[in-house]
Amino acid sequence: MSAEAADRVAAVTSSRPGTPLQTSWFEFLLDDSLLEKHLQKSNPDPAPVQLIIQFLEQASKPSVNEQNQVQPPADNRRNRTLKLLALKVAAHMKWDLEVLEKGLTIPVLNMLLNELLCVSKVPPGVKHVDLDLSTLPPTTAMAVIIYNRWAIRTIVLSSFPEKQTKPGPHQINMLNIVQQEKEMTENILTVLKEQAADSISVLEGAVRLKKDFYVHTMRTLDLLAADTAANGETESSTAGLRISADELHCQVHYDLGGIFFHQGCTDLPIYEKARDHFRQTKELLKKLDSTVHVHLDEKRLAGYWNACRALTGDCDPSDPQTTPYDQINSLIRAHNYPAVIEAFIKDNISRSLPNHFRRSVLREFLYKVQQGESGLDEVCHKLCVCNGVRDALEGEILSVRFQQLLLKPSKEVVDFILEVCTRSLEKDRPSEASRRNMANFLKTLCESLEDLSLVFVVSSHKLFMELLKEEERKVLVEQMRKRSATINLSAKPLPSFYDIPASASVNIGQLEQQLILSLEPRRIRQILIELHGLAERPFWRVNSKWEVPPDYINVILGIKDNLTKDLVYILMAKGLHCISIKDFAHARQLFSACLELVTEFSPKLRQVMLNEILLMEVRAHETMAAEGSKERPPPDLVSRVRGYLEMRIHDLPLRQVVGEECVAFMLNWRENDYLTLQVSPSLVMNNPYIKLGQLLASTCKELPGPKESRRTAKELWDVVVQICSISIQHKRNSDGRIGLIKQRESSMGILHRSKFITFIKKIREPLVLTTLISLFVRLHSIVRDDIVNEVTAEHLSIWPSSLPNIQAVDVEAVAVTVKELVSYALTLNPNNQSWLITQADIYFVTNQYSAALNLYLQAGAVCSDFFTKAVPPDIYTDQVLKRMIKCCSMLNCHTQVAVLCQFLREVDYMTAFKALQEQNSHDAMDSFYDYIWDVTILEYLTHIHHKRGETEKRQIAIKAIGQTELNTSNPEEVLQLAAQKRKKRFLQAMAKLYF
Repeated sequence: MSAEAADRVAAVTSSRPGTPLQTSWFEFLLDDSLLEKHLQKSNPDPAPVQLIIQFLEQASKPSVNEQNQVQPPADNRRNRTLKLLALKVAAHMKWDLEVLEKGLTIPVLNMLLNELLCVSKVPPGVKHVDLDLSTLPPTTAMAVIIYNRWAIRTIVLSSFPEKQTKPGPHQINMLNIVQQEKEMTENILTVLKEQAADSISVLEGAVRLKKDFYVHTMRTLDLLAADTAANGETESSTAGLRISADELHCQVHYDLGGIFFHQGCTDLPIYEKARDHFRQTKELLKKLDSTVHVHLDEKRLAGYWNACRALTGDCDPSDPQTTPYDQINSLIRAHNYPAVIEAFIKDNISRSLPNHFRRSVLREFLYKVQQGESGLDEVCHKLCVCNGVRDALEGEILSVRFQQLLLKPSKEVVDFILEVCTRSLEKDRPSEASRRNMANFLKTLCESLEDLSLVFVVSSHKLFMELLKEEERKVLVEQMRKRSATINLSAKPLPSFYDIPASASVNIGQLEQQLILSLEPRRIRQILIELHGLAERPFWRVNSKWEVPPDYINVILGIKDNLTKDLVYILMAKGLHCISIKDFAHARQLFSACLELVTEFSPKLRQVMLNEILLMEVRAHETMAAEGSKERPPPDLVSRVRGYLEMRIHDLPLRQVVGEECVAFMLNWRENDYLTLQVSPSLVMNNPYIKLGQLLASTCKELPGPKESRRTAKELWDVVVQICSISIQHKRNSDGRIGLIKQRESSMGILHRSKFITFIKKIREPLVLTTLISLFVRLHSIVRDDIVNEVTAEHLSIWPSSLPNIQAVDVEAVAVTVKELVSYALTLNPNNQSWLITQADIYFVTNQYSAALNLYLQAGAVCSDFFTKAVPPDIYTDQVLKRMIKCCSMLNCHTQVAVLCQFLREVDYMTAFKALQEQNSHDAMDSFYDYIWDVTILEYLTHIHHKRGETEKRQIAIKAIGQTELNTSNPEEVLQLAAQKRKKRFLQAMAKLYF
């Protein structure tokens, strides 16, 4: 045992003497026989899949050379042995992909199977689809089959939704590793999907082979490691674990069926291929005496089979082996809807169809109705009734859809309900539970119907008379009589919200469900009156998602009358929910009803509701504007917004968001004169949003202007700097020296930074956003203090060029804010050239060169009709062009660098020549020569290709230089025209590459 192992044993033994030791990965390197002994244990620790992960992780660790440079994993004996150990563990598991997929991530399993291909001597550089499996050694052919089986299985598995695990506090440092693994997985999946057709062809070829197959075992892998394969033993037909042709075909047919079923959602005829493969899987499973090497989920196979038959119509209702699912699907496909309803009624007795399947059939018909198919409404109603009766028979809660059907049913619907009820009970001797549940259902039906004539239809029915005892019938009739009297007394016009009659009900659960669903104020009040007649409890708590702002809670819960309290709370909560989902029509109804209600007893709540209605109207108008409406807000709305900003009512709960959105509204509609001239100084002092709005409006009005008129710009600068500053406290250290403590999110500014960002994201006005972007870009440049890599923006000259207390500014907060602000602005207008250049600069200074180049090209494209015109020189300045050159250089696209060097006012020959000397270029190289118009660069290209002996490329360069329009004797206009033509074509080619 090594010294390291001995130390570990001693440490563990001294601390936990009763715990069995976990074998470490390196011990398997020291003892050749240890792995087999370990895997033969009943419960090995670490488990086999964990061993594979450890072996491959250690084998793929990068090394560091003497110059401290990171190098790829070395191809040495240690790493080769570790990879072989991982393969031996997989061989011990008999290459069971089901188990390997559950225990290993996609990158690890990809590494393992690629190593299997390598040791199995699969010809490198040859596509698997081009290999003839029948001529390959058995273990080599099997390695190819296993890899391609995994490829198509992984494509299918990756399409299933997965629950993302949220990282806990101890996992935060692992996020980068998780992100890297996610990117690797996505890259592997991209390749697998591109090669899916090849993998399918390989496996289709495998099922045509009629011979047995052999897969590597631990012994054959040992022989390969010992290099004894020279005698041909590992390539012979008997080496390795024998897998019969039928076993392999069964497994491959199952996997092929899975991939074809996955592809069928985009190409329906492919479902027939999937069905054929699943049929062959089922036939082979019956044929096989032993399925040791077949690893598939038979329940899933049955599900696939039923789904394929339903989707392809491969079932005959008269076939005795046809399942009830097949029968229903056949009837739907044949548009025999009466037979579907009949089958549902019969199933209420047999109950062979599960409820989830019955509901899915109803959802399918409802979807068809939504898609515009006519004549299916009655079918939906009847299926809903059948499902409702089934639920009633099983004592389940009736569905919301069925309860909605009972709100205003026709006599035909009630007659059909009674018919289904009668036919759904066993004719000979129905069970006591069924009789009791059906009786309760009929009582509920009577109580739910408001039309007394329909109640009479139910109560006079033969089934009702049989199932309900005489006493129950008398009680029910008495309830109906009382309800009839109530309705007669209230039979008058309903002029206002208060004159709604209350009808009786006994099912609190049903009423609460209706309360949750209803958006009609009168109906909500009616339900609450009924509920308060049945139970005294706070019904505003029925739905935990009903929320009102904390500012209003105490006022609302202070209402003494419980019914009124519930009503105010629920109307406001539902109205706020409707606003959040942009259902402003229902929000207006709910808030208007609430306003009418509170006006009678609470001036304070009346003003609260007026404020909320104002906020709703502001949001409604801003939503229309965000969707493209150019209509200005009505004068009445602007006047109400001004009234709110000037309001001085003491002891009134105010939501800050109302003031925030009112100020944003005024900025968005350029009410700058009001904000700068008419707002009272006291409001500016007391409301931070009004102060910000005034400063922004004043600064925008002065753009562009002389330096002496930029006093407000300086004021705005000071306010924003304070918002982005952090409080600094001095503290004496233990050694007596004074240190600094920085406190983030301090309240030094008029607003916290997070609230400031929220406010900014309510602004749509381009000039205001440009001003804010300009301010933050200048602030960002000062705190970063990097003159070479500065971000550019418009109007930078209006801001101060230095900060007196730069230590107090939170550099990270400024960087995050400028990124958020520019990203938000581009969501409003992705074609703003100035914002695109600023965003590109941000990517450039943070070394994200591909993203930066993409945005520089976008900025040029939007101002030149996708490069059909020349890009204005104020967009592609020399600074922007030099940054584009550096981006291409950092991406190893050196030919693009050379082309772009021509765009500068003075051609940068030194950079161009240096770029063309690079031989490791990741761009299309000679295909870009057509875009070069500078003869000097073309001559240099000809020289360098001649020097390297690259004849073909030299000829391309000579052809480019020989074009008549590039002749230096041509007039200047001809040369300029040739340059412009090539510029446009080159930029269009770049756009295709990077967009």
